[in-house]
Amino acid sequence: MASYHLLENHESFDSLLCVQQLMKNPLASIPQRYIRLDDQDPPITQNETLSPEIPTIDMKQLVSGEAMELELEKLHLACKDWGFFQLVNHGVSALVLEKLKDELQEFFKLPLEEKFKYKIRPGDVEGYGALILSEDQKLDWGDRFYMVTNPLHTRKPHLFPELPSSLRTILGSYILELQNLAMILLGSLAKVMKIDKKEIQDTFENGMQTMRITNYPPCPQPELVMGITAHSDASGITILNQLNEVNGLQLKKDGLWIPVNFISDALVVNIGDILEIMSNGIYKSVEHRAVVNSEKERLSVALFFNPKFESEVGPSISLINPQNPPLFKRIGMENYVKQFFSRKLDGKSNIEFMKIRS
Repeated sequence: MASYHLLENHESFDSLLCVQQLMKNPLASIPQRYIRLDDQDPPITQNETLSPEIPTIDMKQLVSGEAMELELEKLHLACKDWGFFQLVNHGVSALVLEKLKDELQEFFKLPLEEKFKYKIRPGDVEGYGALILSEDQKLDWGDRFYMVTNPLHTRKPHLFPELPSSLRTILGSYILELQNLAMILLGSLAKVMKIDKKEIQDTFENGMQTMRITNYPPCPQPELVMGITAHSDASGITILNQLNEVNGLQLKKDGLWIPVNFISDALVVNIGDILEIMSNGIYKSVEHRAVVNSEKERLSVALFFNPKFESEVGPSISLINPQNPPLFKRIGMENYVKQFFSRKLDGKSNIEFMKIRS
């Protein structure tokens, strides 16, 4: 991994690690490190065609009631056809969601020196700032804070435990609520995929969980930059909370980029590479990206739910038989994480690495 010697001027490099800092003074032009013209396929817009909406799943109906079987089938089709869905009636406390939004807005208003207490350290991937893997790497137009949140003993002592106490408290409450939600969703997915529920529980219960908090500042020329590079998630599932009312998430379907229009108070859930592997290809992780706004900042928090660190990543033993041979190799979770972070985000390159070649 490249260390912090890429620019001779340390202050200039720090400003590259913080887009908010970069935008404190009027820009004559967008810095070349951010300009991304090679992968800017145009999204579907309402002016060109009616933009299809990603499926919506009702959590209440998914877990009980007369409509449960119908909702389970909707979930199965959403994961097969889209790899994304919006989750309503999810049960996460409205008070927790509102407090989380307020606390994270305050965090990103902190002076740069305060936020840089959490800066990514050389040789690490966790912390605040841009993860730079090469000297010619293009940078995303977003300020990111990434950290491992579970198991508790894996939390870096200079990150989560050192956050402002009010932010640390609300993040703790939010993480606990989403852990419960994720296990219910994974149990429902096991049911519709016909995977032994115990296998899912043994794999994911108290597994590796990570969090990415991102602030996407306004950009005077948003068509030149990318909020986050197109990629599929390495996770089992990801639960995304768009904290304000500014859209920016896009997913790739049938070769086109489709904007996600968030339903108020909904969470967006997507299938990650690990669930594509576990399902032996029944479900597909989907490339997605974030674009930015010319006038408004966007704020989001994503939680990534993964297997236990000591487990193996591979097709579910419940699904493999002579008629359904494994499409993916098996690898220890620790090595899976290492190989994922050894390269930059690049479409579905992670899942390609895991495929068995005939």
